[in-house]
Amino acid sequence: MPHETAMAQDAPALRQRIVERLRGTVPSTSIADWRLAGMPPEQSRRFQAHFPPNPIPAAVLVPIVDHAADLTVLLTQRAAGLKNHAGQVSFPGGRMEPQDADSVSAALRETREEIGLDPRHVEIIGFLPDHLIVSGYRVTPVVALVSPTFTLELDRMEVVDTFEVPLRHVFDPRNHVTRKRRFGEDEVELFDIPYGERNIWGATAGMLLTFCDLVRGMPPR
Repeated sequence: MPHETAMAQDAPALRQRIVERLRGTVPSTSIADWRLAGMPPEQSRRFQAHFPPNPIPAAVLVPIVDHAADLTVLLTQRAAGLKNHAGQVSFPGGRMEPQDADSVSAALRETREEIGLDPRHVEIIGFLPDHLIVSGYRVTPVVALVSPTFTLELDRMEVVDTFEVPLRHVFDPRNHVTRKRRFGEDEVELFDIPYGERNIWGATAGMLLTFCDLVRGMPPR
């Protein structure tokens, strides 16, 4: 269930807490740590049989834009003609390629290709647990602080728009809306995060809720 209280809204304090909680974290190395849509590991393992046994490694950037007054998270609206996750809200990123040294390299490369974000504006903080998604990928979320001085140039074949959501909105449990989804014969309760006319759901919402729980220092919901 959603947590009963939202975090303090003070941007410098929240920034410090994010750095304290995420600094020094490393990518997942064990299948036991993998998550499905933000579910805790023990619940995620119940549903792993419904996913490909050898998921394709991928990485996304979780870009926390470091505005002085109000931290935000930068998200993309994917193009309608894509093969996977067409039209959905997502983090910038994609599958790891042979030239990528690690998940950070993959996340930064894909982010630059998709939305033109220059890595010099990006400070890597740490990692969330890997998340499995139904299209057959195992995604490493790379969390970063991003200077608000950036400019973007979108690859319109992949991304039709970008937008920022205040972290105070993401952390507020009143904005976590439950939905039920079936995996085989099992039904599970997941969360969406509506924002204006957009809806953040699926793996992206799961990663954001995992992020919230880690920053709060609380067990995964």
